[in-house]
Amino acid sequence: MDLEEHVESTEDLYDGVIVKLERQRVRLPNGDAATREIVRHAGAVGILALTDDNKMILERQWRAPIAATTLEIPAGKLDSRDADNVEHAVIRELNEEIRYQPGQLKRITGFYSSVGFSDEYMTLFMATDLKPVTTELPRDQGENLELMTVTKSEAQAMIESGEINDAKTITAIYYWLLQK
Repeated sequence: MDLEEHVESTEDLYDGVIVKLERQRVRLPNGDAATREIVRHAGAVGILALTDDNKMILERQWRAPIAATTLEIPAGKLDSRDADNVEHAVIRELNEEIRYQPGQLKRITGFYSSVGFSDEYMTLFMATDLKPVTTELPRDQGENLELMTVTKSEAQAMIESGEINDAKTITAIYYWLLQK
């Protein structure tokens, strides 16, 4: 069965700092026309940062789209400083957000965060052997973070209670729980 849609036209609606929004007119496999609104994103990284005593570093921060604070792993978007190098983005984000540099980095997986409307692709890493940075990079403007560490059992309980409801963070925790 052919499921591919064919783009007939694209209209740029918005070009912002983090996302671009476009509207596509597509031809469906059955010949019908449809409209797609797509959020374009530069890509992102998320980091399961583990301390020497095997605790996970989490960030509590305000998220405007849901008008609430969330508990999340360190993460951020790729930008011009990274030259499409996801490991550079990981090291930069760890410095900016939690003020550590990793001794070891391991790619866990990559995934599309919300394929129904966005092309954002996130690469998830595990960072261990963390050391304090010698030179701090500035945090993003308006970025206010409260850091905390949690054990595996605490993290699992926080998912079960709904205290952690961020997809990248849940993915990282379930990966961590599977490790010996």
